[in-house]
Amino acid sequence: MSATKSGSQPILSQIENNTTLWIGHLLTDPTDRSAGQIFKCPAEGILNNIQVYSTAVHEPGEVSLTLHEFDIPSKSWGPAIGDATKFFQKGDDARWVRFGLQPVSLKKDAIYGFRLQSSTALIGFGEAVTGNKKPFGFGYEWNGDTNNQEGQFFTYFSLTYKVELCA
Repeated sequence: MSATKSGSQPILSQIENNTTLWIGHLLTDPTDRSAGQIFKCPAEGILNNIQVYSTAVHEPGEVSLTLHEFDIPSKSWGPAIGDATKFFQKGDDARWVRFGLQPVSLKKDAIYGFRLQSSTALIGFGEAVTGNKKPFGFGYEWNGDTNNQEGQFFTYFSLTYKVELCA
């Protein structure tokens, strides 16, 4: 994880990628899988995009990203404060994908999270696993599905992502 002060660069990023987390809908399974990332904002500014690393597109389709305030003690998502949708197609693998958002003001040291969901696509996103090393200290990875919408939170896993602020 790295943080920078420049408004033209991602202010928060986790670019390690050593495995894949699948979201969306597998045709033989009625369950839709979702994923997300919780993070502490290192600076105040205007968020206009979140980027995630797509590792594989098994089934093309639309993926939605929602941005939320997040409460760590109760592990609960606030209402969406931003959203974007992107259509993934074959060939959109092994690259950064930008979800452009309407500008949203973020506060320094506040906790936010984004969720990725799809009921039609099956997409693999970059993920990092620390194994027996020290857990990620900057947030939690979240995953859930239509049968478990509260989901589970992990400190030894993180999505591969970039949060870009105009400070």
